[in-house]
Amino acid sequence: MNNSLTKALKAVNFMSGKTTTDAELKRHRKLAEWAGHLATPKGDVERRKFKIGKMRCEEIIPFFAHNPSYVIIYCHGGGYVSGGLDYAGNLAVKLALATGFTTYSFAYRLAPEHPYPAAGEDADAMWQYITENVAEADHVLLAGDSAGANMALCLTQRLVAAGKAVPRELLLFSPWTDMTGTADSYEANKDIDPILNKEYVMDSARAYIGEGDPKDPVFSPLFGSFKGFPHVYIMAGRNGILLDDSIRLKEKIDEEGGVALIDIEEKGWHVYQQMPIAMAREAMKRLAAHVSDEIYGKH
Repeated sequence: MNNSLTKALKAVNFMSGKTTTDAELKRHRKLAEWAGHLATPKGDVERRKFKIGKMRCEEIIPFFAHNPSYVIIYCHGGGYVSGGLDYAGNLAVKLALATGFTTYSFAYRLAPEHPYPAAGEDADAMWQYITENVAEADHVLLAGDSAGANMALCLTQRLVAAGKAVPRELLLFSPWTDMTGTADSYEANKDIDPILNKEYVMDSARAYIGEGDPKDPVFSPLFGSFKGFPHVYIMAGRNGILLDDSIRLKEKIDEEGGVALIDIEEKGWHVYQQMPIAMAREAMKRLAAHVSDEIYGKH
């Protein structure tokens, strides 16, 4: 990647440095919402705010090629410590435009004020609301980026364990699958991932899990079971520090007899699809083609 672009992204990104003080956390959250609002495509969708209990949610309906038979639940990233509806709007709108499906996002409770299991409980509430009021489980695609992808994986593992219906497919962007922070890509890509660094990741993990064991599958779905899992589509950047989390996830699903596809963008970084750049637009086209094949069949 171009060195000047790397430096520019590092200068303005919010997913780096510490999040251990109130001031640092406030800065991260403010920048997350600002960046999400700035990068969200404008027009071609209708956005409706609503609440599930006290949780703020958003329904995003594409104007063109809309297929109301399928919906997407999108879980936003941010390390479980930042992000809200403005931040979520970026990829939520892009998912709606790429697929033609109504997309739902939700502002789950954040750590450290609300540590585990608060965020997961909010994800459960969103899943229950959609599957009881909007669409049956096999017409719901569950999407997420980074910590949101962690949330999507953990939610699906809970559904499988409880013998409940699961999503039609998972769509994951740079998933955070292992909270132990031991993957080789942390070191290999530390200087070339302009978005994320290990300090932010580990601070966020501790804020979320407290004294919990990061190897526990309730935090690190990579170490859980993938028996009975739906199909999983993974997108990652070769330069991302969480690259190994994606690769190992595919390997684990393959080992357990599931179906996982992985798309690694050679010039990409952590959740590069959020950026208003050509590489991100091409990635969303590939995702659209994949979803079309998954839902309507290959031509």
